[in-house]
Amino acid sequence: MTATTFDRSAQAGFVGVLRRAMPRDELFAGLYVLGCANGIGGVVIVALNNNDDWLGVVLSISAIVLFACFAGVSLMLHDKTDEIRLVDLVMGTVFIIFVTLSTGALIWAAVTALSLYLLLFTNGTSERKRGAMILLAATVPMLWSRLLFAFFAKFFLIFDSSLVATLLGTQRDGNMVRFADGSGDLVIFPGCSSVANVSLAFLCWVTAAQATNHRRSPADIGWCLLACVSVIVVNVTRMSLEGLSRSNFLALHNSYGDMIFNTATIILMGLCVMIGVRRELFSRA
Repeated sequence: MTATTFDRSAQAGFVGVLRRAMPRDELFAGLYVLGCANGIGGVVIVALNNNDDWLGVVLSISAIVLFACFAGVSLMLHDKTDEIRLVDLVMGTVFIIFVTLSTGALIWAAVTALSLYLLLFTNGTSERKRGAMILLAATVPMLWSRLLFAFFAKFFLIFDSSLVATLLGTQRDGNMVRFADGSGDLVIFPGCSSVANVSLAFLCWVTAAQATNHRRSPADIGWCLLACVSVIVVNVTRMSLEGLSRSNFLALHNSYGDMIFNTATIILMGLCVMIGVRRELFSRA
């Protein structure tokens, strides 16, 4: 037996052990759990460093992102028959290295790469493809919308401040809007922009559509856009109420104000999405 033959036999034996140990989709599910846990854990650590109260930490974690990660991983666990390939192990090894040795953006970039690999280079089941689609969409609010905002922050802040100034009937200078009572200026920072919630609305739609195996139609674009518009309306309404006076700003610009308006955002967004997938959603009930 040559050294090359021995190496191939050892390799085949290692892959064979893994094939007997777990199905292919369980490997992918485990990789996603590792990636999402590390990515969300990083957000929690940053929130703990920036907030003194537990409510601020809780609000830093989007319920929609958590549900999307759960739904995507759950769909991955349906197929118990497909066997692990050698290329899966190579992809998984690279993924683990990126996830364990990096933080923040690189973790969600690795989740993006894994999702694209499953969608483009594997002939998986419908559940695997749908789960990968959800987890790919989860990277939009966690990474890609933030990168987009980094390049077009000025445009997004002017968009929000223009709407607020129009509703209040006051003057605007850049991202600063005059309080309605003239007591000062409301400054709209990147964290207050509507773009983050718009990306969550997109994620909410993709999660609902894939989880219910929604049959596509031209109306889907309208329902997704309506969900996006609903979160813009809530966010602009909040900033407009804060812009009435300095006292209003102090009363609403806190963790409890975040909780109230985030809840309203989720309710409106959820209603739009549920109506859009109502056929599949209620047929399962």
